[in-house]
Amino acid sequence: MNYYRCFIDGEWTDGSANKRLPVEDPATGESWAEVAVCSTDDVARAIETAAAAQKKWAALTPLARADHIYRICAALADEKDHFARLLVREQGKTLTEAEFEVDDTIRYMTYAAEAARRITGEILPADAPGEQLYIYRAPYGVTIGLCAYNYPLALIGRKVGPALVTGNTMVIKPHEATPVTASEFCRICEKAGLPRGVVNMVNGVGTEVGAALVSHPLTRMVTLTGSIRAGQGVAAAASKNLAALSLELGGKAPFIVLKDADIDAAVEAAAIARYANCGQVCICAESVLVEDAIADEFTDKLMKRVGQVRPGNPMTNAGMGPLTTPGALSRVEDMVARSVAEGGEVVIGGSRPQGAAFERGNWYAPTLVLNAAPHNTLVQEEIFGPVLPVVRVGGWDEALTVANDQPFGLSAYLWTRDAGIYMDAVNRMETGTIFLNKGIVGYVQAYHNGHKLSGLGGEDGTHGLEGYMQKRTVYMKY
Repeated sequence: MNYYRCFIDGEWTDGSANKRLPVEDPATGESWAEVAVCSTDDVARAIETAAAAQKKWAALTPLARADHIYRICAALADEKDHFARLLVREQGKTLTEAEFEVDDTIRYMTYAAEAARRITGEILPADAPGEQLYIYRAPYGVTIGLCAYNYPLALIGRKVGPALVTGNTMVIKPHEATPVTASEFCRICEKAGLPRGVVNMVNGVGTEVGAALVSHPLTRMVTLTGSIRAGQGVAAAASKNLAALSLELGGKAPFIVLKDADIDAAVEAAAIARYANCGQVCICAESVLVEDAIADEFTDKLMKRVGQVRPGNPMTNAGMGPLTTPGALSRVEDMVARSVAEGGEVVIGGSRPQGAAFERGNWYAPTLVLNAAPHNTLVQEEIFGPVLPVVRVGGWDEALTVANDQPFGLSAYLWTRDAGIYMDAVNRMETGTIFLNKGIVGYVQAYHNGHKLSGLGGEDGTHGLEGYMQKRTVYMKY
């Protein structure tokens, strides 16, 4: 049994809670590691340590801070295979997907380091002579990084990189299902010579450790990737201190296919955008809205493509791995059962895959559900698993109504050759990201954010970087 400690003030600690949290292999259900659990006293020490380290860290030039980030990236690259295999065992994604995640983590952090020369201010004309007015961007101080289980390493890099290059320190709190990767990331920070206290990591349940992190008086900014419910809880807890928030929350991306679409390309994109990472991607295609005129052809081709997605041992690069947690499996099973009771028809999957290899662990077969109405459970609630409902619509206006009637607004897909519909979608779709004739992707220089209940603020690109800085206005008489 492997044992991993928490990381506070540059030291490894068992924590004062005197508890350990088991870590299970999603493919087998077997516990293979344990991590130390932190108490609220440990949380306070981590934040106080981060606050003390932040003054010296912010005093460094952005280029000096970037050099530390580059060294972390180089150390991650040296251990790419180790981290990829760790991700497979801890999270359940296939080895190829895990290798991409390590590369993406390095990409996120490298982009942040490159921004050291792009932190800008503004000079504005003053109203009186002999004066200058300018706006300066300053770090918040102590930031908290709350990470989801679907991308245990990439979400850390996505948050730590921009936080550090802009002069903040960060306390990481990984999801309790995937804490080992975070611990190993801190080992890399130590190996790369990052100053003590600049990055800290605490483990524990979100309602206890996470709440203590968010509500601490020294916490000035919180970045969360998680569910809507988690985001609402964080917003409430942060309100006492008025900490700045960046909340990337749940999504329910519609995949709209109109009659003039490239059907073969849309089918391939829909399959990848639903079953990648076992459907555990916030911007995954969560439902297909296909126009009646092509629904039969599209559905027939989609059934054949989904039938080619084969679950199997993720370490051998099978087509799809398991869900990460038993809770995720239970939720998917319940949602499919409710969908069928509401009229949905399971044509592929709908249960645990057959075979001895799937008797344990969090396995659920790639699933396709037809005849789903807009009010169906699978169309209304975030699935976050390998289940794709198909809804027939009369055309663009009906598809837009179904998409916009939901409280989510993270992403959407639209397949059509009609340029007028393109622009109508840009103007009227209530979502943070629109993929036009494009499959699932995320570029580091773009901006990842949600509308409505899907979040506040955002990550990536220059806009994401700015989210880690506050503005300071200076009136100068000379």
